Amino acid sequence: MTKFSQYNFRDEINESLKDIGFDEPTEVQEAVISLINKRKDIIVQSETGSGKTHAFLLPIMNAITPDQQVQTVIATPSRELAYQIYNDTKDILKNFSSEYQASIFVGGADRDRQKKKLSSSQPQIVIGTPGRIWDLIRDNYLRVDTASRFVVDEADMTLDMGFLDDVEHISSKMPDTVEMMVFSATIPQKLEPFLKKYMNAPKKVEIKTGSVTAKNVENWLISTKGKDKNKLIYQLLTIGSPYLALIFANTKSSVDDIHSYLRGQGLKVAKIHGGLTPRERKRVMKQIENMEYQYVVATDLAARGIDITGISHVINAEIPDDLDFFIHRVGRTGRNKLSGIAITLYRPGEENKIDAIEKLGIMFAPKDLRKDEIVDVQERDRRQNRNASQEKLEPKLVGFVKKQKNKKKPGYKKKIKQAITTERKRKTRINNRQEAKQDRVRRKENNNHR
Repeated sequence: MTKFSQYNFRDEINESLKDIGFDEPTEVQEAVISLINKRKDIIVQSETGSGKTHAFLLPIMNAITPDQQVQTVIATPSRELAYQIYNDTKDILKNFSSEYQASIFVGGADRDRQKKKLSSSQPQIVIGTPGRIWDLIRDNYLRVDTASRFVVDEADMTLDMGFLDDVEHISSKMPDTVEMMVFSATIPQKLEPFLKKYMNAPKKVEIKTGSVTAKNVENWLISTKGKDKNKLIYQLLTIGSPYLALIFANTKSSVDDIHSYLRGQGLKVAKIHGGLTPRERKRVMKQIENMEYQYVVATDLAARGIDITGISHVINAEIPDDLDFFIHRVGRTGRNKLSGIAITLYRPGEENKIDAIEKLGIMFAPKDLRKDEIVDVQERDRRQNRNASQEKLEPKLVGFVKKQKNKKKPGYKKKIKQAITTERKRKTRINNRQEAKQDRVRRKENNNHR
């Protein structure tokens, strides 16, 4: 079994690893550290929570020198993730002399103060969001022409959030010999042109776990059956007594609604989404880290950029349109080999979304809430209900199908299939509108009783 002591890291790093309790490298760290030491361009695809951050931090910090110039730039798409990497860096730097510095540059922070700091000295390690890093480079305050390493963390999220142009601008100001490292949970096809343009014969590392989520995470599936979703979430939280629960919704308004309801029931609950100011988000994150909150409601911003220790439960209040987000949400729990429970709620008419998630390799355990108790239910219930709903066609559509079958003209089967698909989509839209209307009515009633 490999130990960190076998890597011949400098004494300062070994002391820091001992202080934070790191003894053995994870699979991705074992695969990547030696490649970075050999100055290879790398593309690393590994699941959330696999230890990617220290996979690049440790060899980078082992090689930095006291020279007061930028040696490494680490770009990440969210402020929260930038602060997480910055804090991890400081944990390792604490046994180094004061000559070694890391600085964080993110949007929302005082730009003038950052410029003043850079005017006096350049840090060896730069960590930040692509937009702010590029602003400081463009204004000639941050010098990256001396950098020998460039890390793009959460590359797929960088692409999704529209920061890839800023990353390209940053790359263009670096030496041609810069060692580039790209880390991501997924490698979208749209990212390929960037990788080909800026990377030199990169070594690809893909850590396959055999499962898209950690084996120590239970995935529960619960149908709302038209019930009040907020009330259902409240019951799940109060029945299970989670150590720390993270509830995900797709939009800021949904987060606000769930947050407001849970607070109205007397729970101390935090919320995180893009509508909060940077200062508010930083304050809330600090409170969560200090265990001032047991429940957190968030958008997918949190799923891809925040590493909160000790999350025992994840609740998907809504199924995300992008199923990659589902994987990242569930990846918030079950970390560091601890057990976790991920609960996914789905509405009538969303059975196809569940099927799509199952095709990713997720194994759901169907559950139901009965008399304030979570009980097992048969998987066939959902499939039979889905099949039954698919077989019940409108009389008008039944007549159309019969007519097409009698005619048996070329392509008639395709026409029948298209007509049935269109009808099902129409029914799903109607069900979704009715569900949304019922949610609005319930919210109004709840507000009137507060």
